[in-house]
Parts: sequence; C-alpha cells; structure tokens
Amino acid sequence: MPESFDRDVLILLHDVARLIRVVADRKARAHGMTRAQWVVLARLDRHPGLSQNELAAIVEVEPITIARLVDRLEKRGLVERRPDARDRRVWRLHLTPAAAPLVDEINDYRLELNTFITQGLSPKRVDTIVDGLLQMKANLTSDSAVPEQAA
Repeated sequence: MPESFDRDVLILLHDVARLIRVVADRKARAHGMTRAQWVVLARLDRHPGLSQNELAAIVEVEPITIARLVDRLEKRGLVERRPDARDRRVWRLHLTPAAAPLVDEINDYRLELNTFITQGLSPKRVDTIVDGLLQMKANLTSDSAVPEQAA
C-alpha cells in the first residue's frame, strides 16, 4: 500500500511552506505591505549594498520584479538606491533609517513565528529537523542530477 500523503515529506514540506507564507502574508498586509516587500527589507538588513540583480538571484525572482518592489519601498522612504562606485550602470540598495523600526518588527515576528511553529518540539528535535532540511537543500543544490522521473 502506498505511503499516506500525511507522511509524504515532499507534500509536508510544501504544505508547511505554504502555510508559513499565508501567515506571513497576513502579517505584512496588516502593515499595508506584501511579504515580498518584507523579504526585500530582511535581505537588505542582512546584506546591505546588494545590487538589484544580486537581490533578484537571492530571492529567486526576475530583476524587473525586484525593481518594482524596490520602487514601492523607495516611495515609502524605506530603501534607497546608491550608485556603485565601480560601475555606473549598477545601483546598490540600502535601507534608510526609517526602515529600522519595521525591520526590527519583521525580525521579532520571525522569532515569534519560529517559536510558534516549533512549539511542542524539543530543541534536539528542532536541530534534527534543521540538519535534515540543510541536507535536503545541499542535495538539491549539488552538481548531482535531480531525478526527472521515477524509475
């Protein structure tokens, strides 16, 4: 008998990721923003000075999508584009001081959400889950071919 979908790791990963996105979308909307805008702010907080293309690659969206997100954040006074010192075609992205309270709230919410979704799990089990997810990520990003069809 085939394994139940309830215990299928691919379906579980998909479902958990989708539910996290739904909850995060709701929280971002409460601030008149999108989760994608929050992702841009969080990434720039950790990596100031990224170019739009670098940020697009990290976030895994098209550069035009990042450009539109940054346009909106720039209009709100949260992000600024600065010219690259070596290449005048490139703009570097930086948070403005006005973004600091929102970034703090995003980071606090990430901790709150992490605590919520891991409640009932021991720290050892959380570490085991994280180790397993890191291995899965390494497997998927390795040079080995991902199977295209079941044997």
